[in-house]
Amino acid sequence: MTGTLDETDRDEAVRQHRFERPAAPTTGPRRVLRDLSGSSIAGGVVGLVFSATGPIAVILSAGAGGGLSSGQLASWVFGVFFLNGVLTALASWLYRQPLAFFWTIPGTVVVGASLDHLRWPEVLGAFVVTALLILAIGLTGWVRPIMAALPMPIVMAMVAGVFLSFGLDLVTATGADAGLAVPMIIAFVLLSAFPRAGKLLPPILGALIAGALAVAASGRFEPTGAGWLAQPLLQAPEFSWRAITELVVPLAITVLVVQNGQGAAVLKQAGHRPPINVAAVLCGLWSLPAAAVGAVSTCLTGPTNALLVASTERSRQYTAGVVCGIGAVVVGLFAPAFVRFMLATPPAFIAVLGGLAMLPALRGAFITAFRADFALGALVAFLVTVSDVSPLNINSAFWGLLAGALVSLALERADFAQRRTSTQ
Repeated sequence: MTGTLDETDRDEAVRQHRFERPAAPTTGPRRVLRDLSGSSIAGGVVGLVFSATGPIAVILSAGAGGGLSSGQLASWVFGVFFLNGVLTALASWLYRQPLAFFWTIPGTVVVGASLDHLRWPEVLGAFVVTALLILAIGLTGWVRPIMAALPMPIVMAMVAGVFLSFGLDLVTATGADAGLAVPMIIAFVLLSAFPRAGKLLPPILGALIAGALAVAASGRFEPTGAGWLAQPLLQAPEFSWRAITELVVPLAITVLVVQNGQGAAVLKQAGHRPPINVAAVLCGLWSLPAAAVGAVSTCLTGPTNALLVASTERSRQYTAGVVCGIGAVVVGLFAPAFVRFMLATPPAFIAVLGGLAMLPALRGAFITAFRADFALGALVAFLVTVSDVSPLNINSAFWGLLAGALVSLALERADFAQRRTSTQ
């Protein structure tokens, strides 16, 4: 009975305060060391390895396809790891739960698709405006209502349309460079088929190792350039209505609805109470310096937090978040070396690695989009997004989201009514 009253009191406290307070009392260094275990260290490392393999390939694929230099890519990688690593370690420590903050992967894909007609300074200007918008929404405390306003099936259908190119690139790369792609796919499938082995060696890391061995055996590893330590580039934004209109809304939605929504759902399922409003404020604040070094918006990540909460018992899971954050800082410091080695591999290596990393996300997006309600709006959102139409030079992801929402408002009013009833 006492436990129930305590939980009720805590829920009431959360409702009374717009911004969720950190855990009390503050966790001291001795407790952190006491809670730290081999399992939590391993969980933090696995979470970091996941973020530093497949998702990095998404950045390199999007940036290189958009004509960014190796220096700009290294600065981008520095921002998403060093800055977000600091935030991850601090937030996990203060709130005594795993809170992994990295970057929006669907937002990165949207940016990559826009780089064929937007200049990089314009994109940076959109990053800044997005950060300010996320911060403003977070400060109002309206994040939960906004997250609930857009039907998730329509949002995830747009995300599925954006992610689809990575799945197609995986197939294309396999046909073009089977000697490199097939060993990576085999390693990924085998480690996914045997969960025990997959816990010891994550499938995406196994694919990375298999690909690296295949590249080394073929003699096609051609590193160029020099430098190991990060030299972040401070880049001036340029504000244009075209870039702001095209990128800001999709980026803000992927952060607040898609990524933060996934991250919060994972943490709630594990028994935590994630600070949703504070997370939005932190995403906005951290996205400002990230934009200054050419990095996409910060978000509360779902997949990495899922790995962290699987590391050890719930009371110690925050230490896995601290380990993951500290490791991310180290990766950010050596971003130039990391980017140089990745770009020295054949194009199929990054295409296959990025495609394999996106398969679970693509599968989840399709399931959420077409599982039940708002199916017609979701289908329209998906079709418009993959069509690559760009009226007014605005990316198709924006038009897909708009078209899907309008179709559902016109033809699926019963789904909106049912959703309102279920939330009352």
